[in-house]
Amino acid sequence: MGGSQSDATAPVDLAIIIPTFNERANLVPLLERLRNTLQGIRWEAIFVDDDSPDGTATLARSLSLGDTRVRVIQRIGRRGLASACIEGMLSTAARYMAIMDADLQHDESILPRMYERITADRLDLVVGSRNVEGGSMGEFAKQRVRLSSLGSRLSRMVCKCDLSDPMSGFFIVTREFFEEVVYRLSGVGFKILVDMVASAQRPVRFAEVPYTFRNRERGESKLDINVGLEYLQLILDKVIGGIVPTRFVLFSLVGAIGVVVHLAVLGLLYYAAGMVFAIAQGAATLIAMTFNFVLNNITTFRDRRLRGSRLIAGLFRYYVACLIGAIANLGFATFLLRAGLPWYVAGFVGLAVSSVWNYGVNMIFTWKRGVSAIEQRRQANAKLSAYARDMGENR
Repeated sequence: MGGSQSDATAPVDLAIIIPTFNERANLVPLLERLRNTLQGIRWEAIFVDDDSPDGTATLARSLSLGDTRVRVIQRIGRRGLASACIEGMLSTAARYMAIMDADLQHDESILPRMYERITADRLDLVVGSRNVEGGSMGEFAKQRVRLSSLGSRLSRMVCKCDLSDPMSGFFIVTREFFEEVVYRLSGVGFKILVDMVASAQRPVRFAEVPYTFRNRERGESKLDINVGLEYLQLILDKVIGGIVPTRFVLFSLVGAIGVVVHLAVLGLLYYAAGMVFAIAQGAATLIAMTFNFVLNNITTFRDRRLRGSRLIAGLFRYYVACLIGAIANLGFATFLLRAGLPWYVAGFVGLAVSSVWNYGVNMIFTWKRGVSAIEQRRQANAKLSAYARDMGENR
C-alpha cells in the first residue's frame, strides 16, 4: 500500500515541508501523527532546520535511519521560515507539497482532505483555514487574534485571491504553481502563503478546509515583534520591491529616525545641559549612529543579526563606514553648491550619495551574509560530534 516504508522506490505523492527551530521535543509525536493520518498516500517529511541549538537536526537525522520517508536539511548561517520553506520545496520531486509547522498546532488529520481536494479539483492551492465555517482560532489570545486580523487586512493590498485566512501557515500547493511563482518570491519572514499568492500573475485556483488551531504543547512560541516587522517588510517588498530594494527602504527609515534622535540629543545637551556645541554635536552624532546600528541589527538585517563579539566588531565597522559616508556627503554637496546648484539640491544629492554608500558598504562588510568558512567547519564538527554521541546513546 502507498505510504509504507517498503515502497521507498515509488515516487512520492506528497512532500510535507516542516521548517524548524528548537523543536526537538515535537519531532517524534509529529511523525507518529503523520504516519497514522497519511496511510494510503506516498509521503515524505522534510525537516528544514535553521541550525537549532537544541539538536533538532541531529534528532531528525537519527529518526531518518529508521524511516526513509524522513529527510533533513540543516541550514548554517541562514534563518527564516519563508526561505526554509522555499529550500524544502526545491529539494523534493513531489508533485504536491504541504507546508506545516512542527509545533503540533496545525491539525494534521485534515491533510488527506486537503490532498483530495487539490488532486480531484485540479487546484493550485488548498489552505487549512481557521476562518471558514467549521474552523476556529482555538484558544488564541484576543490580542493575537486582532494581530492576525490586521495582518489579513494588510495582505489584501497585495494578494491576488480572497483567502479567508491568508495568515495561515498550513497549506498544500502544486509543484506547477510553485514553479510559476518561485522566482518572484521575497522569502521574507514567516508568511510564505502571502508571499506565494502575492507573487502570482494570474487568478489562483484555491480551496479552503476548516480546522481548529491547537495550543502549543512543548517548546516556545517564535512570535515576537520582529515577526510583525518582517511581515510589514514582506508587504512593502510586494508593493515596491521591483523598484527599490525593501532592505534599503528600511535602512533609510532607520536613518530618518536616527535624525530625530540626533536632534533630540543635541537639543538636550546644548540647550538643557549648556554643553559646548561642538561637544554636544559630536556626542549626539555618536549616540544617533549607535542607535541606528542597533535598530538596523534587529530590523533591517534581522536575518544576519550580529551577536556577541561580532556585534562589537560590527559596531566599529558601522562607525567607519558612516564616517566615510559623511565625508562623501560633505564633498559632493560642496562640489555641487560651488557648481551653481541650489543649496537644497546639493544637500539632497549629498545625502543620497552617503545613504547609498552607507547601505552598500554596511551590507557587504558589517552585516555580511553567512559565517566564515572556519566557523562553518567548527560548527559542522560540533554537530557531527553531537550526532555521534546521540547514535552511541541509541544503541
